[in-house]
Amino acid sequence: MTVFDTMVFSMFNHYKIRFKRKANAISIFYISLLQMAILLFIGVFFSIFFNQMNVETMSPNKAWVLFVIAAIIIYFKNWIQYSGKKRRVLNAKSTRSKTKRFNVYVLWVLPFGIVAVSILLLKA
Repeated sequence: MTVFDTMVFSMFNHYKIRFKRKANAISIFYISLLQMAILLFIGVFFSIFFNQMNVETMSPNKAWVLFVIAAIIIYFKNWIQYSGKKRRVLNAKSTRSKTKRFNVYVLWVLPFGIVAVSILLLKA
């Protein structure tokens, strides 16, 4: 199992107690948000890097459109991956073995921290 799988199942198991039917939707939303934040950080980093190297690759408007398209693709990929049979198989593997559980509150701070660092990097 990957780190993202472990994070999804940590969120799923935490919210399964209170929100039985919405736990999967919350965990899919979380992992999509995290991956979009990482994608934003990588995009901002390369944008600043290429700007410092005086390389004109694409306009900022086209870059934001590309980010939105990639975000939609990430959400649907996660929705397909963690909604079907594969999620049940991975969930069975995670409950059978001693997988590492993450603190849910730290997991929620992680994407917002990445977005904050990305915004600071974009402004600098």
